[in-house]
Amino acid sequence: MSGTKKDWTTPADIREQVQRLWDRGTLLNALVDDRSLFPLRLTHSRPDSREISDRFIEVRDWIARLKAAEGPYRIVSRTLNHRVHGSDSIPYEIWIDSADNALGLIGKRRAAAAFVDMIELTRRFEPALLPWISKRPLRALELATVWPLMLNIVEWLRQHPRPAVYLRQIDIAGVHTKFIERHRGVLSELFDLTLPKSSIDEHATGTTNFCRRYGFRDKALRVRFRILDSAYSILPYCTDQEITLTHTDFARLHLPVETVFVTENEINFLVLPPIPRAMVIFGAGYGFSNLAVVNWLQDKKLYYWGDIDTHGFAILNQFRQYFPTATSFLMDRETLLAHRQYWEREPCPETTALRRLTDPEQSLFNDLRQNNLGEQIRLEQEKIGYSMLLDALRKDPALSASS
Repeated sequence: MSGTKKDWTTPADIREQVQRLWDRGTLLNALVDDRSLFPLRLTHSRPDSREISDRFIEVRDWIARLKAAEGPYRIVSRTLNHRVHGSDSIPYEIWIDSADNALGLIGKRRAAAAFVDMIELTRRFEPALLPWISKRPLRALELATVWPLMLNIVEWLRQHPRPAVYLRQIDIAGVHTKFIERHRGVLSELFDLTLPKSSIDEHATGTTNFCRRYGFRDKALRVRFRILDSAYSILPYCTDQEITLTHTDFARLHLPVETVFVTENEINFLVLPPIPRAMVIFGAGYGFSNLAVVNWLQDKKLYYWGDIDTHGFAILNQFRQYFPTATSFLMDRETLLAHRQYWEREPCPETTALRRLTDPEQSLFNDLRQNNLGEQIRLEQEKIGYSMLLDALRKDPALSASS
């Protein structure tokens, strides 16, 4: 099938090709590595001999438009001899001869100049970061206006390894706590490239562990809990045994409990009934680092109570990373089916495989993520009837509850 007029390369197509080089970071990457992409031949679609014969006027107009925009790009033409129209000069190749021409074509000269300034500044003060700029040139360019501050922070931390101060105490002109928090993802990458391994806690990963990873002081993690045994009191003259401690103080406790519940719902945390030798901890979604350091929890009978949806099972799966013997509580098929009237739609279900579920849990999780019971089903734990909660406590041989 012969081509159509719109198949032939236009000036807009040429700009689009060069724009793609920018969007992929190719043009900027070459500036970091000090290598030239140019002269660069662009892909080019042109009329064939039959189209030249059948659509000569359209071809002539196409050539005129290409040549009218010539300047940033260069056209190499070839002469074709046609039995009807005689000799015709047809654009055969299109070239960009320099980076400046390419940048001018897409209006990026000023941005590229700012990027070159970043490269020179980095090469002078932190050459170890040049590979990062080369790998993530567009992200680096977004930071052009604050890049000098980023380099100052890197230098400061190298001079003060694992400083044991709060971010607020970093004394650099123009740098404040919110600035560091806003850029901690990038700063983590820069620190990892420039700091010695002795200055990095490799076990602390993710932006939430930024302070711990690089030795800054951070707000203490806290644990909120209730003692469910009415016969035991931590604080004298205190009838409400709801307490919040730092995770380090919580880890030092020696409590006469055998059973520990962890729940993600505050209402359920508050309404769990009295249970001998038991306590409940208010959970924190996917974050269990505050409990991971509490060694005495490993010796307790642990129950995790979350929503019956894919994310509830994903959190249970993560909880078992720290506490492998934990038992799920009211997260079973019977409970879900008994509360059909309270089913809701779960936004953005979890679909990845979970490796730490029991067979019944895995079966229910698979049904939820595959929508076998309905579309994106979710049962929030606070919708479970209170009588079912009491029944579950009574039926568990490890528990003895009173309402």
